[in-house]
Amino acid sequence: MNGIVVHLPEGSDGHVVGGEHGTATLRIGPGERARFGRGAPDVPVEILFADAAVSRLAGEIVATADHWQLTNHSATHGYLVENPEGAGEYLRVPPRRIGAPIPFEFSRVVLPTRRGSPASLQVFAPDHLYLDPQRTGGPAGSRTVTAYSLDETAAYFLVLVALCEPWLRDRSPVAVPTTPQVVERLRGHPVHGELTARAVSSHIDYLAEEKLRTGAAPAGTEGTARRKGKREAVVAVALRFGIVREEHLALLPVRTAAPSAPGC
Repeated sequence: MNGIVVHLPEGSDGHVVGGEHGTATLRIGPGERARFGRGAPDVPVEILFADAAVSRLAGEIVATADHWQLTNHSATHGYLVENPEGAGEYLRVPPRRIGAPIPFEFSRVVLPTRRGSPASLQVFAPDHLYLDPQRTGGPAGSRTVTAYSLDETAAYFLVLVALCEPWLRDRSPVAVPTTPQVVERLRGHPVHGELTARAVSSHIDYLAEEKLRTGAAPAGTEGTARRKGKREAVVAVALRFGIVREEHLALLPVRTAAPSAPGC
């Protein structure tokens, strides 16, 4: 993976500085960093939060080759880094901690605020590599790794299964599900049933640009066409290489039967 993706979820009260209105995603290459905080003319930040309890320079995220690090510039507030897809795992980065390594593939960084809800940002980490399950022995440096390292327990994989479902069930060319259709299909899932359209879109971006490296939606493609191109590309790769298979359909919520029409 080429760096990390930082995403601001709905309700985070933050935005990416210098981006178009509503920009919520920032990509950071290996060795690059993104600062976040309330900012000031002499304290530039890439991710801006407006809450008065957030420091002018609250912290910074640094991408490395295989993980990312969090520095807490606050002198008083600790930050929580949660694993939203785990069993409640989290770690606390205390005030003034420099370069804390974060082990989760998908993380939520939570900052205390004066509002009823804390400020937060989501970080999609560098690709976690896994050994090929059919590997043979040999020096560690020469072992075969999987071409596409996907976590089948992650929300992005569930989104991918929902996108591939029509092909796996009907085995015939159909229109790729739209983002709202994916949101509705996952409603009722015990863990990820509250995913919003914005969250689903960020997972599709992550799949297309980092996990499956499709190269979809070239520069100059915008709006609906760009989004559709990414959805079609991830479905094509997932089906062509058997990344998503029929047994994965069991991960989706059970469809409820449509109510019968009166008189039927």
